[in-house]
Amino acid sequence: MRLSLRFIVPLALALTIIAYAVVPLVDRLTLQWFARDMDMRSTLIANAIHDSIQESLASGSKARTLNVFNNIMRDERLFALGFCSAKGGAPIATRTFPPEIGCADLARFEDPSNRLLSSGKGTLNVTVVGVDAEGSRIGSLVLVHDMSFVQRRSEETKRYVLYLFIGLGAVISLITVIIAELSWRGWMKGVRALLRGEWLLRPSTADNPLPMPELRPIAGDLRTLIRDMEAEYRARDDSQVTWSPEALRAILRNDLRGDDILVVSNREPYMHVRRDGRVEVSRPASGLVTALEPVMRACSGTWIAHGSGSADRETVDANDRVAVPPGKPAYNIRRVWLTPEEEAGYYFGFANEGLWPLCHIAHVRPTFRSDDRKQYIEANRKFADAVFQEAKTPDPIVLVQDYHFALLPRMIRDRLPEATIITFWHIPWPNPEAFGICPWREELLDGLLGSSILGFHTRFHCNNFLDTVDRILEARVDRETFEVTYGGKATAVKRYPISIEWPPADELIRKPVAECRADVRGRNDLPPDQFVGIGVDRLDYTKGIVERFLAVERLLEMEPGWVGKFSFIQIAAPSRSAIGEYRDFEVRVRELAGRINDRFAKGGVPPILLKVEHHEPPDVYEHFRAADVCCVSSLHDGMNLVAKEFAASRDDDRGVLILSQFTGASRELPEALIVNPYDIDQCAAALHMALTMPVTEQRDRMRIMRGLISEFNVYRWAGRMLLDAAGMRRRGKLQDDRRAG
Repeated sequence: MRLSLRFIVPLALALTIIAYAVVPLVDRLTLQWFARDMDMRSTLIANAIHDSIQESLASGSKARTLNVFNNIMRDERLFALGFCSAKGGAPIATRTFPPEIGCADLARFEDPSNRLLSSGKGTLNVTVVGVDAEGSRIGSLVLVHDMSFVQRRSEETKRYVLYLFIGLGAVISLITVIIAELSWRGWMKGVRALLRGEWLLRPSTADNPLPMPELRPIAGDLRTLIRDMEAEYRARDDSQVTWSPEALRAILRNDLRGDDILVVSNREPYMHVRRDGRVEVSRPASGLVTALEPVMRACSGTWIAHGSGSADRETVDANDRVAVPPGKPAYNIRRVWLTPEEEAGYYFGFANEGLWPLCHIAHVRPTFRSDDRKQYIEANRKFADAVFQEAKTPDPIVLVQDYHFALLPRMIRDRLPEATIITFWHIPWPNPEAFGICPWREELLDGLLGSSILGFHTRFHCNNFLDTVDRILEARVDRETFEVTYGGKATAVKRYPISIEWPPADELIRKPVAECRADVRGRNDLPPDQFVGIGVDRLDYTKGIVERFLAVERLLEMEPGWVGKFSFIQIAAPSRSAIGEYRDFEVRVRELAGRINDRFAKGGVPPILLKVEHHEPPDVYEHFRAADVCCVSSLHDGMNLVAKEFAASRDDDRGVLILSQFTGASRELPEALIVNPYDIDQCAAALHMALTMPVTEQRDRMRIMRGLISEFNVYRWAGRMLLDAAGMRRRGKLQDDRRAG
């Protein structure tokens, strides 16, 4: 009934408004039509009695003239008659002749639009007709008609119009309700079928088409939702509130039954470096490492990575393995050794001078060299050899990480056909036109489509990948199920928004916020009450560091009151200094920071503190907890975990996050102040808003962001991939059993 009222009430209101608009128009038109009819009727009467009037006037008998008038007055609509002589004087008229009509001003009734006269006896129609004798005008005959019958008919017309609209509304409402009810029943039937897992949940085929094509988008969304709910149900027990290492272990135990899990990435989670004659362990600044390291501690697999530390070779065993974390081993790192030529061509060249700027729309031209491609192929082949050597079974689960290994999935597939290969692309995927710049685009796509599952951070990147495949390769792209069939093999393209460990490790948040604030300000020679902003990035041109500094400068220009009271600390880990673009970028950043400090330093307090050095996670979290505002201004990013780390660090529910709209994180954390990093004025205004935001609003925003991160943490990210892999393996085994049977 409520649904029907949603149709009927607006329809009734609309028809009522139309009816009230139409009735005055009908009233006015009716009056005009009858007035015109009265004029015509008056002319006919005047013509009919012309001779009689002429004779009575010629006889000079006023009584005879009135007698003619009274005979004509038997017509019930004729209200009065009168004659005005051309010589002047009082009119010869019936007793009902209105006193408002004077012989001297008959000219005013010559205009048809002025023939209606309002008197104490109602609305009258006055028509003046000339009377001639022997070719000359002897006077004017005045005919007055009663128009009260017009008002009566007008009222009847109004009622008929209202009845018409009421009837029309009732018929339309009835038809609308019937159609809506039938449609609603059909939709409910379809949705119930969806929820029961009936025909709509099966993919549409030529033999089994969907009876209601309009429900296909809902079917796809519900399939995804049901899979996620099933995954969470299997992964959790009643005692678990959030995804956790225990949940991942439950997946391995229940769904994968201890299957072999291998992770492949270029960057290793722990590096061994020699400093001052001692071997030290370092954790590189990497969002990928931040996300995957807790997962590997939970899964106890093998992480295959490039051994780039100066003491890495000294710490591995005979099989190039080392157990980590140091002091509490949970998994193994298998290190792959690359020659300087391979590292220069594969990593610095093809990956970071070619693919990185190609996928990040950051106004740096990608460079592709054939020699770099050869080294890229060779490095991917070395990692494929390592995967083959580390695999304990013919069907391991291999998690291939990022753009360094676009060719690796196909190489693994060729040597381990039964492997379940999950490739996750951590950076954005460009549109087909941008990706088409790459000279070896078909080769890269072929390599990636060796994956069983190909993951991206956002649905937008998934769509871009499907568009690219559709444009470049001869492949079947199913946009309903997000699958690509190429070479007879299907690859599922899925969205897995990456996240961080929750709750944060105790050593990261053990130090109280007040102590963090005091220590960070003290070490940087800042006043105790100084407002502090923080940025944590690799020194990379895609991170928007220049734009961030310009926003600080603009803030101090627009709001001079912040000069000497606000300082921005930028932690910028050195990155890819072997590449000219990165060296030039570092010079530019240093020069910009120096110029702003020269301009706005006050009392020895600089507005920007640039720290181009590596910081370990506890140091980074200390700065997060000490800051009033964190700025993430990436020009283009896959996800950006700094934003989530800042929120995770703030167990005091304080601090404000400023977040670029071009990060994947902005889709998950709308409570941050979302900005366009290219709009310097907007970023400066966001800084001012963040620094002046009331504590209550900070708390409300931060609690919502922390709640989301706790629920959608890195264990959920990994768990969903592993559950999808488990489901894919089960379906494959069922198909194999069916073929064997």
